Amino acid sequence: MVDEEKTKETEEVVEPEKTEDAEKTEDKTESEKKNAEKDEPEKDSQEDIAKKLKDSEDKYLRLYAEFDNYKKRTQKEKDARYADAVIDTAAEFLPVLDNLERALAVEVTSEDAKNLKAGVEMVHKQMIESLSKMKISAIAAVGEEFDPNLHNAVMHVDDESVTDNTVVEEFMKGYIYNDDRVVRHSMVKVAN
Repeated sequence: MVDEEKTKETEEVVEPEKTEDAEKTEDKTESEKKNAEKDEPEKDSQEDIAKKLKDSEDKYLRLYAEFDNYKKRTQKEKDARYADAVIDTAAEFLPVLDNLERALAVEVTSEDAKNLKAGVEMVHKQMIESLSKMKISAIAAVGEEFDPNLHNAVMHVDDESVTDNTVVEEFMKGYIYNDDRVVRHSMVKVAN
């Protein structure tokens, strides 16, 4: 039994020495692995950083483009609202302008009536100038080819002296805003 105990003690002594050597070897291997892992994360982190930077740039560009589109869209909507307001306002004044033109069409003979007509002419001129400042102008009708976008045909007449689809008479003037939006269509007679 004593021999067995001695053998056990010897084994025990030998085993810790082997274990220390093994641990040193394992420590070296583990530290080498850790160093290698440290190098890899640096590479990974650089790749991650580059990827995050690229993603951030992409998000920035998309956000910038979206904001630019938003600015353009809101400006377009603002312009459309302004145009609608101008058209609605001008449409309310057009009957007044029509009445001024009817008053100017009347023949007068007396001196007082001539003075009154001169005053109406000044008001008419001022009204036309105000409309032109708002970019509203009269639509050309008589002698022009009939355009359903600008003219409203209320009568047709057979007239061989003019070409087909030609406006021969205007009953009520039409007006257009900024040369692209109709405020009021011209009421016309068209030759067939």
